[in-house]
Amino acid sequence: MLQILSGKKFTYEEFWALKSVSFTLNHGESLGIIGENGSGKSTLLKIIANILKPDKGSVNVNGRIAPILELGVGFHPDLTVKENILIYGSIMGLKNNEIKKRMDSILQFSGLERFKDAKLKNLSSGMQMRLGFSVAIETNPDIFLIDEALAVVDIEFQHKCIDKFKQFKAEGKTIILVSHALNLIKEFCEKALFLSKGEVISFGEAEAVINEYVKRIQSI
Repeated sequence: MLQILSGKKFTYEEFWALKSVSFTLNHGESLGIIGENGSGKSTLLKIIANILKPDKGSVNVNGRIAPILELGVGFHPDLTVKENILIYGSIMGLKNNEIKKRMDSILQFSGLERFKDAKLKNLSSGMQMRLGFSVAIETNPDIFLIDEALAVVDIEFQHKCIDKFKQFKAEGKTIILVSHALNLIKEFCEKALFLSKGEVISFGEAEAVINEYVKRIQSI
């Protein structure tokens, strides 16, 4: 609910970040979520990840989730890269000894071996996101939630992640991706969900949904 101040009077305007959103995604399918800024895409991912609770309705998830959402979530800026891997890995559900066994693999995939003892706050945003990706990938979840994270990292690491996600798709894992990169969604996702002002405009085969989204934008 939004509270709007006008002069000395308060008025109230009802605002729903998401409204009557309903869809089913089967095991092993990939979904691209598209829509203009403020359409509810990130809110939807946070609800699926159980970070936010819906006011109405419910979300049924079958499997372990690895959310790669806002930059810095699960990390502490004053701790080292290695210390943050231990913390973030535990948040992702790994035991301490499991994380230590995978430490070298995480550092290698992220390309941060030289910076393992550096404090996180001294790394660029792209390097921090690479670290988040690398830890999430090593937790081997059933479901990946990715919110525009690929836009932060460099092209080389983007291709590295996409290759890894293709491998995960082949293994039957589910990936839900929020992105404005329509070509990426068209190439990578079987299905797409088009949101506008918190409501579902279209859900179905990715190319058809993307075409509807593009037509709507062009008509504005």
